[in-house]
Amino acid sequence: MADESGKKKYGAKIIAEAKLEAVPNPSTGRDYVVDFTIPEFTCLCPISNFPDFATIQIRYVPGECIVELKSLKLYINRYRDQEVFHERVVNQILDDLVACCAPKWAWIEGDFNVRGNIKTKIRATHGERPDEVPE
Repeated sequence: MADESGKKKYGAKIIAEAKLEAVPNPSTGRDYVVDFTIPEFTCLCPISNFPDFATIQIRYVPGECIVELKSLKLYINRYRDQEVFHERVVNQILDDLVACCAPKWAWIEGDFNVRGNIKTKIRATHGERPDEVPE
C-alpha cells in the first residue's frame, strides 16, 4: 500500500521488512510449551491468485531463546501478498521459526478454509517433544 506520493505507508513498509526475532528464554530451568493461534492468516494461491485464509497454530518447546511476539505478528502478515502453496507456507514458517530460535520441539498446523469444496490441514514438526511437557 502506498500513499499519494507512491511511498509505502508505515505499516506496509515494516511488514515488508519483517523478520522473526529471538529473545532470551526467561525460564530455561524447565521445559514448557508456547502455543500461538493466528486466526487471520492470509496468502495468495500461486495458480489463481485468489486469497487463501487459514488459522495457523504454532506450538513449541523453547531452548535458549523464544520468538519475540511483535516480530511474529509482522512476519506472518508478510504472507498476505505472497503467492504460496499451503504445504510450502506451513513448512516455511516452521523452517523460519527453527532458524530464529532453535526450539527443542515445534509443531505447526495450517487449517485452511474450504475452497473449491476442499478443506486442507497441513501439519509439520521439528525435533522430539520432551515427555514431561504438558499438552
